[in-house]
Amino acid sequence: MAITKTKIILLTAVAGISYIAYGKFMPQGPGGWGMDGAAPVSVAEVVERNVQQWHEFSGRLVAVEQVDIRPRVSGTIDAIHFKNGAQVNAGDMLFTIDPKPYEAALTAAAARASLAEAELRRAQKLLADKAVPQREYDQRKNDAAIARADLTTATLNLQYTKIMSPISGRVGRAEITQGNLVESGGGAPVLTTVVSNSPIYADFEVDETTYLQYIRATGAAMDSSKMPVAMALASDVDFPHQGSIESFDNQLNNASGTIRVRASFPNNEGNLVPGLFARIRLGDAGDSKALLVTDRAIGTDQNKKFVLVVGAENKVEYREIKPGNLSDGLRIVSDGLKPGEKIVVNGLQRARPGMPVVPEMVPMDGKEAPQADKPENAEAQKPS
Repeated sequence: MAITKTKIILLTAVAGISYIAYGKFMPQGPGGWGMDGAAPVSVAEVVERNVQQWHEFSGRLVAVEQVDIRPRVSGTIDAIHFKNGAQVNAGDMLFTIDPKPYEAALTAAAARASLAEAELRRAQKLLADKAVPQREYDQRKNDAAIARADLTTATLNLQYTKIMSPISGRVGRAEITQGNLVESGGGAPVLTTVVSNSPIYADFEVDETTYLQYIRATGAAMDSSKMPVAMALASDVDFPHQGSIESFDNQLNNASGTIRVRASFPNNEGNLVPGLFARIRLGDAGDSKALLVTDRAIGTDQNKKFVLVVGAENKVEYREIKPGNLSDGLRIVSDGLKPGEKIVVNGLQRARPGMPVVPEMVPMDGKEAPQADKPENAEAQKPS
């Protein structure tokens, strides 16, 4: 008997809660949902206008000039004339190799050259008097030429003991310290590196489809001056660095289906260094018509993007789209929408495909603040 009374009490309580919930969420008249169950939503018309479209790529910064400094003569590192990471100019001294052996070699070569020249002059006089045969004169002439060549080599070797920077830029660290013996030739070690500062290149790859779009827009000559390009580093939110396209490669990579592109950026402050990751934005050669919607109207369904289109009889239609980049705060949609269609921009959680809605037209740019969704309406639209 006690169990039966308990069941009756529980059933009565459940019925009461269900009645309250139904009274709270049932379709209402003015001020709430429509009497026919239609939910009020904010609707905006898809915007169509000419925009500058952008494409984003990933790349790396590369020095315009990079030189590995290697010794051209063998010897002991006598002095290092730079600080690691310092800015150097073309012609600045970097290393000195012990010059003493090369100074002695130059002195000996100069003496041999002087003697050979004297012997040649003597042979010329004797040849004029027919006192020596032509062969001996030719030998003296050859000896003098060899001596002059040896003198030139000795002079160059002495100059090579002073290792100077061939370009202006930032020098790396000294890989070999003072007092070490270095060898010239094919196995010569890298003493340090020098990379130029400004400008700096950003190398990236463009997919085949995008490349063909640029071809159609600019012609086969690929007038890169018409293509705006901007760059952002890993820590940048926007794209603060403005540059220009330096070149497109002469062939497509069959394996990746991309073509290499190089952009040039000023680097007057020297903050950009080779190897940094860069995000590149490459603009179309001109404006083109595009459809735009606000990001508030775009929903995510697993790996798909969609909007809710309000069609005939104010019924909601699910529409998958392909969104692109932002333009003046609106998202470019390349596929899935038509000009003039109306989409739900506020109240997506109250709308379901196939259900009727009560549309309220608002501007797409979102300058007017949207009405806040009421919690009870958000709950009421959940499937039972």
